[in-house]
Amino acid sequence: MTQTRQKTDSALKVAIISELAWTAGVDSAHVGVAVTDGAVTLSGEVESYPEKRRAEKAVARVRGVTAIAEEITVHSRHSVNDTDIAREAGEALDRAVDVPAGAVTATVHDHAITLSGQVPWNYQREAAGRAVHYLRGVTNLYNTVGIRPEASATDIKTSINAALVRTARAEAQDTVVTADTAGTVTLAGTVHSMTERRAAEYAAWSAPGVADVVNHLRVQN
Repeated sequence: MTQTRQKTDSALKVAIISELAWTAGVDSAHVGVAVTDGAVTLSGEVESYPEKRRAEKAVARVRGVTAIAEEITVHSRHSVNDTDIAREAGEALDRAVDVPAGAVTATVHDHAITLSGQVPWNYQREAAGRAVHYLRGVTNLYNTVGIRPEASATDIKTSINAALVRTARAEAQDTVVTADTAGTVTLAGTVHSMTERRAAEYAAWSAPGVADVVNHLRVQN
C-alpha cells in the first residue's frame, strides 16, 4: 500500500467513525472499523439487529467507501427463545398488509429468522423483512423469499433505464442494465459512491417482474 493510499484510508476511517457517532441508535464505541483500499470491515458487538443495519447504512453514506464487509455480531439482552420469536414473526407477517396472506413463512434457529416463500413483487418481499425486523431477540435476518417473474426481460430493462434517468439518483449513461427471461437483472458499469450504487440497485428492484438483482457496479472515486 502506498503512503498516499494509507493517508486516504486513514482519513476515510476518521470520516466513518464520525458518521457512526453521528448516527442515532448506534453505539459507535462498540463498532470496530478497518479500512483497506476503500473497503471497510465492520466488527464489534451491538444490542439489536436494527442497530447492526443502521451501522452498515451509515458507513454506506460516507463518500469514498467502495465496499463493506459486515462482521458485527448481535448480543441481545432480551430473554426470549426461538419459539417465542417464531410465534411473534408469524403474527407480524399476518398483520403486514403488504405481504400476501400465507405467501411467506418464518423459521427461527439460534435467534436468526429465515423468511421463505414466493411473492409477485420485491416490495412485498421487503415488507416481509420489515415486519419481523424489530422483533425482540432477533440477531440476524435471512430473507430468501423469491419473486415470481411477471414481465418480459425487455420490459424490465426498459423500466429500469427509465427509472434511472427519471430519478437522477445514478448516472444512467454509466450504468449497463441486462435482464434475462427468469427476471434476473445485472447492473454493470461505474458510479461515484456507495449511495449511487444502492440507488441503482433500488431502481432495479422496483421494476415489475424482477426476481433477482446482480450488482456489479463499481464505485469510482
